[in-house]
Amino acid sequence: MTFEKLEHVEHEFGPVWNADSRVLVLGSMPSPKSRQMRFYYGHPQNRFWPVMAAIFDDDSCLNPNGAISADALVEARRQFALRHHVALWDVVASCDIAGASDASIRNVVPNDIASIVARSNITHVFTTGAKAGQLYRKLCMPALAAAGFRELPMDVLPSTSPANAAMCLNRLVDAYRCVADCAVLSQ
Repeated sequence: MTFEKLEHVEHEFGPVWNADSRVLVLGSMPSPKSRQMRFYYGHPQNRFWPVMAAIFDDDSCLNPNGAISADALVEARRQFALRHHVALWDVVASCDIAGASDASIRNVVPNDIASIVARSNITHVFTTGAKAGQLYRKLCMPALAAAGFRELPMDVLPSTSPANAAMCLNRLVDAYRCVADCAVLSQ
């Protein structure tokens, strides 16, 4: 498969986490809209934040009718994640990619996932989509094992991207309930 417009992209904003984080949700690489917003799942049609609002019964991460500024929305989402003990990051630190196409990702340099796992209470990793799961298994699991984190469970969840039209919002909410369950159970 050939991609004509591959662009080298560096992940330009850091992870969201603290010592109380219990689950780690990993995407592959931020989309152009997320990179523009400088935060995770920033495309207006991405269903990640509506799913999170539903599984935690907390709509403070939503921005109905664009009522708050982009900066305020980023901060609301950061606080939401931390309040619910969810760490957010991406598998990829840099790569060549065409737009937001996970299928086009080449020349991957992974993020140092072990660095935050070692300094938090993360007991479970979830990836948002098959490509993030594939890259995590190939690039991050060996590094985690070398750092002594051999038993860290990981599950691949369906992508919340608008490109995953086969999954309606209700099905995504059902699939993601395990994130909230793990965040609460590991307390």
